[in-house]
Amino acid sequence: MSRQAYSLATTQHLKTTILNYLNASILHMLTHLYIRNFTLIDELDMTFGDGFSVITGETGAGKSIILGAIGLLLGQRADLKAIKAGTDRCTIEAHFDLSQAAMDEHFFNDNELDFDPSDTILRRELSANGKSRSFINDTPVALLLMRQLGERLIDIHSQHQNLLLQTEDFQLSVVDIIASHAPALAEYRTAYARWQSAAKELEVLKQRIQQSTADADFLRYQVDELETARLQVDEQEQLEADRQTMSHAEDIKASLYATTQLLNDDGGILERLKTAAAHTEEASHVYAPAEELSERMESCLIELKDLASELDNHAERVDFDPSALEEVNNRLDTIYHLQQKYHLNNNTELLTHLAHLQEQLSLIDNSDEQLRLLEEQVQAHGDICRRQAEALTAARITAARKVEKEMAARLTQLGMPNVRFEVQITPRPLSADGADKVAFLFTANRNAPLMPLSQVASGGETARVMLSLKAMLSHAVHLPTIIFDEIDTGVSGQMAERMARIMREMGREGRQVIAITHLPQIAAMGKTHYRVYKTEDTSGTTTTRMQQLSADERVAEIAQMLSGSSISREAQDNARVLLQAAEE
Repeated sequence: MSRQAYSLATTQHLKTTILNYLNASILHMLTHLYIRNFTLIDELDMTFGDGFSVITGETGAGKSIILGAIGLLLGQRADLKAIKAGTDRCTIEAHFDLSQAAMDEHFFNDNELDFDPSDTILRRELSANGKSRSFINDTPVALLLMRQLGERLIDIHSQHQNLLLQTEDFQLSVVDIIASHAPALAEYRTAYARWQSAAKELEVLKQRIQQSTADADFLRYQVDELETARLQVDEQEQLEADRQTMSHAEDIKASLYATTQLLNDDGGILERLKTAAAHTEEASHVYAPAEELSERMESCLIELKDLASELDNHAERVDFDPSALEEVNNRLDTIYHLQQKYHLNNNTELLTHLAHLQEQLSLIDNSDEQLRLLEEQVQAHGDICRRQAEALTAARITAARKVEKEMAARLTQLGMPNVRFEVQITPRPLSADGADKVAFLFTANRNAPLMPLSQVASGGETARVMLSLKAMLSHAVHLPTIIFDEIDTGVSGQMAERMARIMREMGREGRQVIAITHLPQIAAMGKTHYRVYKTEDTSGTTTTRMQQLSADERVAEIAQMLSGSSISREAQDNARVLLQAAEE
């Protein structure tokens, strides 16, 4: 990953992490890290504890490699070149203790993941064939989901992340965290969403009215045309059936008359059936089975008489009426013409289209009332938002004064005796975050005017400001595991010790802070000390390794940091002094 891409990725990660602090006060801890076949690491298996830990090692020993591996667990883009030469797969796995982070269980339940608060596992696997797989508690997941969880568990702070101080939403988020008004902010955002929804609905209505009004005359013409036609449901089907009957009236009449003659004429079916029924009835007097047959015969005779009567009635009703047929054809021509004109298939579709046109006209005719009602809704929602935004502003002003006071005190301790730090809150149009624009103003010099922090602070000053902010936030909420990547660049001596004490303070009360450092003053402050180093085997293969140092090994490591490769007795004595001072 390029330096620029890394900067953007890490900045976005910290921004998301800080914004998450508004929603929860939770405690996480990295307990175990396993890395296999990643760049120069063949296998690394380390445990971590709470409090303030330090990682040291010579430049180029591989500390950035370890950070890169952790970055993959935060959803950063994978580079297949990171797979150790000669191997086909690399694995990065981290274990976390979430036992005091009950709120995180919702994340697992919502995403149908197993939840073990004492041992939550994130694992990323890269294959030489280009495949990358992500797992949460051994369940395959999308990389986005791993990123979402990883951002809640680890915050890697590097010099690149100081760019975040230039963003307005980060500065506003800091003030909101100190204001401790997450419920009020959530309530405001809900009200703001309703207001925006109503405003959008109003805009859509205005556009519809504008368009409909422009077409009003044409709409009225179409409605008049369709209403004049007096269309009825199923009318078309009935007319088409009537036309079919009228067009073949003579043939139908002849067929019906012929049928009735066969039934009713002398010697016809009815007369013969009547005779047959009489014979059967007579036989039934002396032959019992014939009784049922006689009844059935009588039933058939009754049914056939009724049928003959209906046939006769139908024959009488069917008649060829040229004027009636013309009327039916004219009516069908009207219907077919309308269907063709409006590109529709039947009367039902024509009636549906008419209803739609009538609705558009109704919108035009009643537009003033509809607009008035919706405008009143928008105004009411806006008034609610403004009242809630005013309450947010008041809370932010109070919090801003608190931030100014605490930041001034912390920065003074970090070697800025003349520092002035101001949180400027100015009004702006309502947005999803309220009606406030927040800017951090800063000067480290007595007579210099206050200016936006991003314009006047040097790199070292920006680093100390960010460290002070995080230290302040750590008292307001429980931060996730924080890894400071060489935040001490450009700092030395007493200032380094003060920065270390701040990080150690952040690591108390069960919190976890890890600092990668080149400075012995910071290294001595760590509760736990890890060393990253390189080894080279007989074949010339270089490998990065990491170990937790014992008390004696810490003395040697800090002495080397003080004096270089040649460790003198004085350096060892100074190392012991630093370690003893750290215990005070």
